[in-house]
Amino acid sequence: MAIDFKTFIDVVPHVCAVRKPVLLRGRHGVGKSQVVYQLAETLGLPVVERRASQMTEGDLVGLPSVDGGGTSFNPPNWFLTACNEAVALFLDEVDRATLEVRQGIFELTDSRKLNGHTLHPDTLIFAAVNGGEHGDQYQVGEMDPAELDRWTVFDVEPSVEDWLTWAKDRVCGPVWDFINQNRQHLEHESDFEPNKVYPSRRSWERLDMCLVTGNVITEGEMNPLMYNLANSFVGFEAAVALNDFVANYSKIVSIEDLVDNGRFDLTAEFGINDHNALVEKMEQAGTFKEELSDEQLQNVATYFVSLPSEVAMKLWTVVGACNNGNVVGLHKANVDGATVSSHLVELMTGTAAE
Repeated sequence: MAIDFKTFIDVVPHVCAVRKPVLLRGRHGVGKSQVVYQLAETLGLPVVERRASQMTEGDLVGLPSVDGGGTSFNPPNWFLTACNEAVALFLDEVDRATLEVRQGIFELTDSRKLNGHTLHPDTLIFAAVNGGEHGDQYQVGEMDPAELDRWTVFDVEPSVEDWLTWAKDRVCGPVWDFINQNRQHLEHESDFEPNKVYPSRRSWERLDMCLVTGNVITEGEMNPLMYNLANSFVGFEAAVALNDFVANYSKIVSIEDLVDNGRFDLTAEFGINDHNALVEKMEQAGTFKEELSDEQLQNVATYFVSLPSEVAMKLWTVVGACNNGNVVGLHKANVDGATVSSHLVELMTGTAAE
């Protein structure tokens, strides 16, 4: 069963604690490499990365030399580093490597050594592949049961929320808002037609870099330059949708419109998906991490009681997760003669509070 990145980050430290190798399997461009680097940073380990698909047997085991009448292998610099100091050793594209290289990695994952050279006790081994459930979509070699048994295998299917959390400080506002409100365009999830450009999490990041660096995003108008760039990175359908979204970006309701200014008229025609997107935006922006003023809390309360029940409960969860005075303030707030707490009881029980 596949897991999202949030779950992976919660589980994998237990594997790292006993120094067992970790293998991530998943579709291309979903962020497998990114999550390895983020995890290594959290653990305070530098990353030593090698593309197994580009390695020969000599690149892995090193070159031989005569030593006292016998032959010994001199490890390559990258492996020597992993033996002499604690690092996150990241072997990418293992299932695209030659059989000889994979046999060498077999020993490395099994006994943490290679040709007599042993890894540092605190070095961790990670690998990423496109095989597994999606293997028939890629030109990769299957891992036999004995090879796979040496790895701790995690099939990863990151959620949209994973990407939104990662991207909130890494991509520009219009792109983040577009994905938040048009989640079907984040990535292609079914089979791929040959030679067709599809969106992926990686391609959105690269497109954003071009748009921001070139100052290409023009809010309030259609932009042929932005469309052509988007078409080359994320494909036709996503490019058309993004261009239309940015052209109408000035009409999008902001957090400030609602929380600071009480512009409830702007959400009057909202559907459930629109409300969900706005609440998601509040969560990612950390709107409730700092205590709100009485006026802001009143605005949130008025918005809360106007929401469909499932969205209201999501908003309540977002506020409650911050565990500060906003929870109490919202609970006591009064809208049209009734407290938010009574409205909450009604939502939870289906009956009006006495």
